[in-house]
Amino acid sequence: MIPPPAPLRLRATAFSFLAVLLFLTTISPSLAIYCDEDDCYDLLGVTQSANASEIKKAYYKLSLKYHPDKNPDPESRKLFVKVANAYEILKDEATREKYDYAIAHPEEVFYNTAQYYRAYYGHKTDTRAVLVGLLIIISTFQYLNQSTRYNQAIAMVKKTPAYKNRLRALELERSGGVTNKKRNQKNVDKKAEEDLSNELDLQITGTEKPSVWKVFGVRFVLLPYTLSKLLLWSGCWFWRYNMKKHPYSWEDASYLTQRSLGIPHDRWITIDESTKEDLMLRRLWEKSNMESYVADMRKESKRRK
Repeated sequence: MIPPPAPLRLRATAFSFLAVLLFLTTISPSLAIYCDEDDCYDLLGVTQSANASEIKKAYYKLSLKYHPDKNPDPESRKLFVKVANAYEILKDEATREKYDYAIAHPEEVFYNTAQYYRAYYGHKTDTRAVLVGLLIIISTFQYLNQSTRYNQAIAMVKKTPAYKNRLRALELERSGGVTNKKRNQKNVDKKAEEDLSNELDLQITGTEKPSVWKVFGVRFVLLPYTLSKLLLWSGCWFWRYNMKKHPYSWEDASYLTQRSLGIPHDRWITIDESTKEDLMLRRLWEKSNMESYVADMRKESKRRK
């Protein structure tokens, strides 16, 4: 089949565009979302300049006329629904203002539609309920993710030879170095494995046991307490070490050393105490000492190579 010439295709496209534009202009989609094809003011029999009292009187008059209990005509039910809907739109000042804007600017289809749904459905949803629901969903997924990662890490550790050797050593330690073949070996191994798993909590780097206190929702709720505690800690730190010039305690020196080296907390706690003490004695939170330490580490690295 031979395609039509380009001028004819352009004319067809232009005609289709004009037809769609004419259709949108005819049905006035910006207005149809409010009272369908009707005018809300016409349904109540009032003008656009009518005040709230006139709109209310017109609605009560029409509701008595078209109410299904007063009028058995099947068409009256449809009219009653339309009148009630028009009144709901015009009785609220904010909604009426949006409807008047849609009348004056019918070409702004998307804006008027967004304003309509925002007016009718936005205020019906409690923002606090949405926030609480969102926090619960995020916290649940966060906890499940932490639990999955932790269980996977435990499962991988249990497959290593080091874990099996420690399990065997723990079993021998409990039995005094003698294995009793008459005992229920399966139950002994299971109990020993459970005890050893509890001891491995601090030895798995990169993951930690899931806790509800660490999920986003709980931390968000405790945020005021956390901030007040941080402010109190900062004030005590400033008073003790900046004003009184006291020497750093072991815990505070450990914190400063960890922060200076940029070591995560879960990795810092796995370092042996003698190494920590040596690092703290270097006072690495002071710039000159840190530079000297970095230079020493570079020399040591080059010597090993």
